[in-house]
Amino acid sequence: MRGRKVPSFYLLMSLKDKVQNLLEEALEERPSLFLIEQKIHPDNSIEIIIDGDEGVKVEDCIAISRAIEHNLDREEEDFSLQVMSAGVSEGLINQRQYKKNIGRKLKVKTEENTVEGELISVTDDSITLKWKARESKPVGKGKITVTKEASFLYNEIKEAKVMITF
Repeated sequence: MRGRKVPSFYLLMSLKDKVQNLLEEALEERPSLFLIEQKIHPDNSIEIIIDGDEGVKVEDCIAISRAIEHNLDREEEDFSLQVMSAGVSEGLINQRQYKKNIGRKLKVKTEENTVEGELISVTDDSITLKWKARESKPVGKGKITVTKEASFLYNEIKEAKVMITF
């Protein structure tokens, strides 16, 4: 990308379109990375949040940042650019994020309830969690530990976060 001549139609594009095109090109060069969020604020500050199938390294953020920054003209539009990885405290929003977290403990909130369990599978339209719960014995007094499993459609999930355990 660096050092090539910018096509004339490119000069007529909005900052948002330019950033979007440059970001798509940069992500094509690094297929294990994917976009979580892109924001351009009224003051031309650009925020890009990325994630990766194998995580995100500082070098990945630098490469994406350079691919965008080196191809925008500060003489034309003043801007600031920040490229960062999705934080551990952020919720999961992309199917690829769920896939990379199979086997980890998630806290999933829906309209009806909140469930904490191990993410055991991911499909095109849902995720499945498994967890242990204490329930009353079917016969007699006392409680037993049972394994429960439930699937959640993506559109039912209000929030899903990876639970960090030490």
